[in-house]
Amino acid sequence: MPTASPNPSPTRFDWMQIDLTGKVALVTGASRGIGAAIASTMASSGAKVMLTSRKQADLEATAAEIDGEVDVIAAHVGDADSGDATIAATIERFGRLDILVNNAATNPYYGPTLGVDVPRWDKTFEVNLRGPLLWSAAAHRLAFAEQPGVIVNIASVGGLRTEGALGVYNLTKAALIHLTRQLAGEIGPTRVVGIAPGLVTTDFAQVLVDNFGERLAAELPLGRLGDPSDIANLATFLASDLAAWITGETYVIDGGAGVRGASF
Repeated sequence: MPTASPNPSPTRFDWMQIDLTGKVALVTGASRGIGAAIASTMASSGAKVMLTSRKQADLEATAAEIDGEVDVIAAHVGDADSGDATIAATIERFGRLDILVNNAATNPYYGPTLGVDVPRWDKTFEVNLRGPLLWSAAAHRLAFAEQPGVIVNIASVGGLRTEGALGVYNLTKAALIHLTRQLAGEIGPTRVVGIAPGLVTTDFAQVLVDNFGERLAAELPLGRLGDPSDIANLATFLASDLAAWITGETYVIDGGAGVRGASF
């Protein structure tokens, strides 16, 4: 008796192909890593995508590798006025905004929580929490109040547990998970969803990958660390109409780390 292939042909699932045609997305922290992968995947799914991060040259290099209609604008998510300006520019360029992906993040401090200095505490919260709040408010005010959209917040599994040297970073991600639920209840029918990745092979996580990656991968049921495309695929699904009855939830995507209690 023939056995089923462990890797079914994608043609079996043509009826579920994600289609973002006619949608416009804005992705923060989009010059590399998870943000670049989300921008690329959404563009390949039909969306027009505005990429933003702090460095124009890096954005342009990333955009040149994307197959689809994209543009770039340099901005700092921690700047109180940058959300309004970038969202207005996106609407001017593409005519609308349907999807905001709050992906940009920083982690300037690694150590015990009580040892953090005020400047690095403030910087972490400025980028990881205040940024998503202000950019979500701008998107709601300038675009979603009249035509409901989707906000995708990239959090972390660290926001759901404790880890010795990442306490400050994880605090911001725990708050972002709660902000996701809070905004979902306040600004519906705009949908607000979150993603909590485990360890993904990016430049941002390079220190963790170098120090813990091999051991952690061996402990995972799926036997490998995450790839940016893993997160991008989930983000694209959650932003699509296939997820039209999902809001307020944050989805863990960690290769099964929680099943075995794997951690750094």
